[in-house]
Amino acid sequence: MPRRNRVTPFGTLEAVPEKGRFLGNRGDLHARDGSIRHDFPNGETRWIVCRLAHGIMEPVVFDTPGRYTPLFFADEAVALAAGHRPCAACRRPAFLRFAAAWQRARGHDEAVTPRVGEIDGALAAARRDGDDRRVHRRRFRDLPDGVFFTRDGAPDRAFLAHRGGGRPWSHDGYGAPEAIGHDEEVTVLTPEPTVAVIAAGYEPEMAID
Repeated sequence: MPRRNRVTPFGTLEAVPEKGRFLGNRGDLHARDGSIRHDFPNGETRWIVCRLAHGIMEPVVFDTPGRYTPLFFADEAVALAAGHRPCAACRRPAFLRFAAAWQRARGHDEAVTPRVGEIDGALAAARRDGDDRRVHRRRFRDLPDGVFFTRDGAPDRAFLAHRGGGRPWSHDGYGAPEAIGHDEEVTVLTPEPTVAVIAAGYEPEMAID
């Protein structure tokens, strides 16, 4: 029986047999019995996406209250859409690229690495509006590759912007690209600060053959 720890582009958690390519966490989501009690922690702002194999890092521990809850992502684009950012420890090169793009997006000196707390605070504010997920609207033509969105009439169906089209997402992979009008207004799932980082040159890893 799979654990409910596979993350969707909406940021929610589902139990599916498919494996993820990235590991991450957003704090302790456990109930007393070790099961996952909810999708979103209270007060935890450090949502990260890590390497699947930690190497020198401590081993992953499941179902243990008081420990972080291991989460899994199909690819990095999903993790970013859900509101996570690259781990500054096990994915240091990716984090530094993300931080440099973060600075460029704000017109700051990219040679000066912003504090992790600054990034996490901005992402926390962009992820949630009370109990609701915070989203924003844009024309499709304004989305860089690697950003997730939904279309009017299909709010529960996530698409990845990729090479001028929309790739429908599922846990077992992306579907064939669908044509989307450049002027079509879509609902963007990827948090606004992360969209700006991707537009400023950060290239998330995408599981597209």
